[in-house]
Amino acid sequence: VSPLIALMKDQVDGLVRKGVPATMINSTLSPAEQTERLREMSAGKFKLVYIAPERFRSGAFIRALKGVPIALVAVDEAHCLSQWGHDFRPDYLRLSEALEVLEHPQTAAFTATATPEVRDDILKVLKLRDPYVSISGFERPNLSLRVTHCEGHREKYARLKDLVETHRTGIVYCSTRKKVEEVSATLSSMGVKLVAYHGGMEDKDREWAQNVFLDRSYDVVVATNAFGMGIDRSDVRFVAHFDVPGSIEAYYQEAGRAGRDGDPSECELMFNFADTRTQEFFIDGNNPGADVIRSLYAVVRRLSGAGNEGVLLTINELTETLNLKNSMQVSSAISHLVRSGHFERYDVPGERARGTRLVDPSVTADDLPINEEALEEKDRRDRSKLDAMIKFCYDQQTCRQQWILEYFGESDSTPCGTCDICSE
Repeated sequence: VSPLIALMKDQVDGLVRKGVPATMINSTLSPAEQTERLREMSAGKFKLVYIAPERFRSGAFIRALKGVPIALVAVDEAHCLSQWGHDFRPDYLRLSEALEVLEHPQTAAFTATATPEVRDDILKVLKLRDPYVSISGFERPNLSLRVTHCEGHREKYARLKDLVETHRTGIVYCSTRKKVEEVSATLSSMGVKLVAYHGGMEDKDREWAQNVFLDRSYDVVVATNAFGMGIDRSDVRFVAHFDVPGSIEAYYQEAGRAGRDGDPSECELMFNFADTRTQEFFIDGNNPGADVIRSLYAVVRRLSGAGNEGVLLTINELTETLNLKNSMQVSSAISHLVRSGHFERYDVPGERARGTRLVDPSVTADDLPINEEALEEKDRRDRSKLDAMIKFCYDQQTCRQQWILEYFGESDSTPCGTCDICSE
């Protein structure tokens, strides 16, 4: 099970070249193609099948897997299982139901960045029985971690130009799509040959950008965090963060894309406290609160009418209707109501917006069973993660590597000797 749809084909093609019968099932296949793959799996044609987590939304798909002899379920990027992780994906929660239906085949879960509480969450969600837990260590001794305090963008661009001239091959992470476009344009005007990547680009453009970076046609990519999971390029010599990430987990996972060949590599975070406002905006958007959830439900219920025809409004239109400033809150509230079984989403031919309808129109907004304590706890933890990130940036005493290892629960590490603190 892997969320890396963009890379599945490359991974499958590589396995087939090595003589391993492999295939994939994800949203790029038609329903007929998926049915045929399942039939071939039942016939024992494949040794390894990559499946995207959203496939487990379908009870019919899970039941179809019952006819397949499964020796092992391997869950990649397992931190996506935990709502306390930095990249929680609700579709992963359905894996528990799938494993139940499949009568608990042997299961393994893998992640590179999980705090002790996230590791506990993985075990609980997957309902692993008497699991063997192995922690190989978070240390990356070939990475030199640096935090540079920058007064403004001019200073950041000067540092970026120096990193590119010195190290040539690298990834520049930005917090928003708009910032990716701005930084890409500025670096290009400085003579840097690069590609841009963010979630708002067309699929074909994203695939092209990823491919030309992987095949070494381009050596620099400016991207949001949509770029990176599973990127298999070993000679990335630098990773730069133009903006502060929202958590230590996100920062260390992104920084860890440098130096996978084991050679020395530079990871530089360009810190300006004003940039934390963007992360606070994301936290507000990801944690809409019970009032917003109930208000959204009430609006959809009112606009659906007596026949529960559903509502065909864009996220932005719903945001305006609710008089909110952050459209992410509406997206998050819809996801919450879909997960809790109160909303269902449906496609409308020829329309750009997806429809939203009530599962049970008799339920009022006041009747919604919302765990407000859990919502508040998630908001608190998200803000705590950002606070930890800010403390990391301001700490001028502790080795950067030691600081991070202690955050992940390792207390017996020694100074790395190469970070900005150790080399002062």
